[in-house]
Amino acid sequence: MEKNCWRKLNYFIVVLILIFSTGNFAFGEIVDRIVAVVDDDLITLMDLNNALKPYADRIKYMENPNEEEAKMLLKLREDILNNLINQKIEDEEIKKSKISISEKEIDEAIERVKEANSHTDEMLREALSREGIKIEDYRNKVKEQILRGKLVNIKVKSKIVIVKDDIKAYYESHPDEYGSVKKYHIKNILIKNDYEKMKEVFKRIKSGESFELLAKNYSESPFASEGGDLGLFKLEELSSNVQDLIKNMKKGDISDILNTEQGYQCFYLYDILETKKKSLSEAEKEIEEKLYQEVVEKKFMEWLTELRKQSHIKIIK
Repeated sequence: MEKNCWRKLNYFIVVLILIFSTGNFAFGEIVDRIVAVVDDDLITLMDLNNALKPYADRIKYMENPNEEEAKMLLKLREDILNNLINQKIEDEEIKKSKISISEKEIDEAIERVKEANSHTDEMLREALSREGIKIEDYRNKVKEQILRGKLVNIKVKSKIVIVKDDIKAYYESHPDEYGSVKKYHIKNILIKNDYEKMKEVFKRIKSGESFELLAKNYSESPFASEGGDLGLFKLEELSSNVQDLIKNMKKGDISDILNTEQGYQCFYLYDILETKKKSLSEAEKEIEEKLYQEVVEKKFMEWLTELRKQSHIKIIK
């Protein structure tokens, strides 16, 4: 028991050293140090702390973490450090590829952000100020994003082609998104515990009496006053035993009596509505963009993983 307590205490001490007692999250001043080496480049503790800033509130909230929270915080630190390593590798590739950016491109990107958010220059500055971000730092961040976007274009996007067969296959395998949707307009009569009464009502339905009128007069369903109208359903929205009934019925059919958890029921398939959300030609552009993005992300990560293997990376605990 004592050994286990010491193990947990040591675990929390490690977490506190790695996260809470570093840079901006410390009460005292901590000397900067190297936390990772990427080829000829370095990542310092200050770099890591700056990258952790957006998570500062979450970290401070967990100043006395339980074991699960401690693991989560260590994972957060590890993920952010890995992102910084990736950025160093990408920065080196940007230099090698001689990718550049003009001030005009940065201005235009910021203008698009302002337009999308209906912001003036002053409103943007105020929004950034609330987040503790200087406009110069924001411009640098926009610059980095554009440069990385150009890198992805050169190394990955320019080599990707989405063919018609891929689009068609995606369309056909996602009927809920693009294919026809069939809905069943169902009415029912429910009699909870009296099978003989249900049989008598059922006999009157079969003899041609109005289903809706019989539902109003005899059904014990909450929808009796509406003539037993349950509304529109997709097949998968119904219970399995009702599905088995409905899928074999045609418009206007009356089901046999079904013994359910609610009681004895019979169903009237009032109508079947089938709508097609989008034709293949209508959905083609949307699917192409979706597939393109998926492939870009996959190929970029493969490319980056290969670069990491070729790089000298050392993480200093």
